[in-house]
Amino acid sequence: MDSLRRDYALLILLAALWGGSFLFMRVAVPAFGPLALIALRVGLAALTLLPLMLWRRQWGLWRANWARIAVVGIFLTAFPFCLIAWAQLSLSTGMASVLNATTPLMTALWAWPLAGERLTPQRGGGLALGLAGVLVLLYGHGARFDVQSILPVMAMLAATASYGWAGHMAKRWLPGMPPLVTACGGLSSAAVLMLPLAWWRWPVSVAGAEAWWAVLLLALLSTSLAYLIYYRLINRLGATRASSVTYLVPVFGVLWGALFLSESVGVFMFAGAGLILAGVLLLGWRH
Repeated sequence: MDSLRRDYALLILLAALWGGSFLFMRVAVPAFGPLALIALRVGLAALTLLPLMLWRRQWGLWRANWARIAVVGIFLTAFPFCLIAWAQLSLSTGMASVLNATTPLMTALWAWPLAGERLTPQRGGGLALGLAGVLVLLYGHGARFDVQSILPVMAMLAATASYGWAGHMAKRWLPGMPPLVTACGGLSSAAVLMLPLAWWRWPVSVAGAEAWWAVLLLALLSTSLAYLIYYRLINRLGATRASSVTYLVPVFGVLWGALFLSESVGVFMFAGAGLILAGVLLLGWRH
C-alpha cells in the first residue's frame, strides 16, 4: 500500500512537472524564440539522459535502431515542441496546457488509418466533444475566427497530432524497446536536427537570468526528470494507468499560469477543459 501511494504521488509530481513545461516555455520563448529554446531543451535533456543510458549499457540498442528512433523522436519532441513554443508566443500557459490534453483524441484519430481500428459512434462522440471544447476555448480567448487568432490553436493541435502519430509508430516500429533508449535516442536526434536551426535563429540580444532559469528548469525537470518518473510509472502501474497523467497536466498548467504569471482563469477555460476531458474519458470508456 505504501508503495502504491508513492507511485500515485509520483504521478501527481509528473503532472506538475509537465504542467510546468508550459510555464517555463511561456517565460523563455520571448527571449530565445521557438527554435533556439527547443534546441536548448532537447540538447540539455539528451546530455542528462545519455550517461544513464551508457551506464545501463543500452548503446547497442540505439545504434541498431537509430533511424526509426530518430524519426519517432523528432515527431515526439522537436517538431511538436517547436509548434507549442511558437503557439505560446500568443497563448497563455493555461490554454496551451488544456489544448495539449487533446493528445489522446489525436491518438484515437490516428488509430483509424494506422492501426485499423474502427471509428465507432463512441469514438466519434469523444472526438466531437473534444472539438467542441477547442471551439469553446477559442471563443473564450476572444478569437474572431480569423487567421491570426486560429493559427496558434492550430499549431497546438498539430503538435498533439504529431504526438499521436509518433506514439503509434513507436508501438509499430520499436516494440519492446526500453523507454530510456527511445527517449535518449530521440532527444539526441532532435538535438542534432535543431542545432543548425538554433544557430540560424539564435537571438541577437542576450537573454536575461529569468529566461535562462526557465530553460534549465524546462530541460532538467520537465523533460529529463519527467521522463525518468514516467518510465518508473509505466513499469510499476502499466502504460494505461500511467497515461492518466494526461487528465492532471491541464490542472497544473492552469494553476502555474495563475500563480506565477497572474493569468486569468475564466468560465470558458473551465468549460473547454471539461469538454476536452469528457471526450478523452468517452474514448477510454470500457463497457
